[in-house]
Amino acid sequence: MRPIRAACLGTATTLVALLAGTPVTAAATDTGSAHAKGGDRVITVIGHLAQQTRHPVNPNGPAAQGDRTVVRSELFDKYDKKHVGWTHGTCTTTLAEENGGVEECIVTYVLPGGQLTVQGLVFGILTNGKPTTPPPSFDNAITGGTGKFDRARGQVHADTIGPGKRRFTIDLDR
Repeated sequence: MRPIRAACLGTATTLVALLAGTPVTAAATDTGSAHAKGGDRVITVIGHLAQQTRHPVNPNGPAAQGDRTVVRSELFDKYDKKHVGWTHGTCTTTLAEENGGVEECIVTYVLPGGQLTVQGLVFGILTNGKPTTPPPSFDNAITGGTGKFDRARGQVHADTIGPGKRRFTIDLDR
């Protein structure tokens, strides 16, 4: 049996290190990204997991539907040098299966000039009943924002680049 603490790690770590809070400079902008479309604005940031708390449905049992993970991360520019913001979010397990698993995540990115809200599913969080290592990549939708991100739309692509560390490519539709 595997506690949920391990089950949610993949998704939580995935969503954890998203966006920024200090002015996002040209160093954080990457218009040459493979994920960029047309005239979209692309921001690349590196997220470091700062805090993660798991709330399992079955504290001493296997992963279960309804397990929840709360995460917070620090965001840095694409060179991983300058602090540019934070992320705050939750992930809820919607499918707990031995090989696969799915979590629904809602994350807010605190950035210079406003916030972005991001939501979506993360697939493949479990392998043989344990967290997938490294956590899977994912694409989630930008569902809105505040300030200079008012009415924002687009997507966020995340890749694990080290333990507790992810690269987030934020593709804002114009």
